[in-house]
Amino acid sequence: MDRFATHFAALGMTTPGFFRKRILLTCPAMDYLWTPWRYAYVSNTEKSTGCVFCEAPNENDDAKTHIVHRGELCYVILNTFPYTPGHVMIVPYRHLDELQKLPAEAANEMMALSQRMETVLRELYRPDGINLGMNIGKAAGAGIAGHIHMHVLPRWVADANFVSVVGETRVLPETLDVTWGRMREAMGK
Repeated sequence: MDRFATHFAALGMTTPGFFRKRILLTCPAMDYLWTPWRYAYVSNTEKSTGCVFCEAPNENDDAKTHIVHRGELCYVILNTFPYTPGHVMIVPYRHLDELQKLPAEAANEMMALSQRMETVLRELYRPDGINLGMNIGKAAGAGIAGHIHMHVLPRWVADANFVSVVGETRVLPETLDVTWGRMREAMGK
């Protein structure tokens, strides 16, 4: 029994079929966390040839694109593949690949919108904490490396539990359309 099976057995999770046999080439000093629910995103064959962050505001259908708020220099959009309900991104309208290229006015608005979204997320979801961050460049984990954006998402103690890690399933209690409606209302739209 591997260490994960031992851990889950200690928690009483030993029902037949709970664990599937897997053969992996692994480094004994490294743990692996598999996120197969992201496969739909990385393997999407209908990917746009342009930048999704440049195209979304031009769509002029905020409900369809899940744009929550439009500012002067940045906008707030729901993450199509959220880690938690309420996972939003603050995106500058300008197509820039590095934070250092973002004009001060846009950076100020990005931070002001991040603060506003923290307030909205705390009101709507009552999280235990908030993640705020950027992945700049492909090596840093940016899914859309050419257009910087700030992630703001609510977090709860133990929200990455065995359902996500072992069961390979994300539990999202509401659809993106419901999240969008709640956030639009909270933002005063």
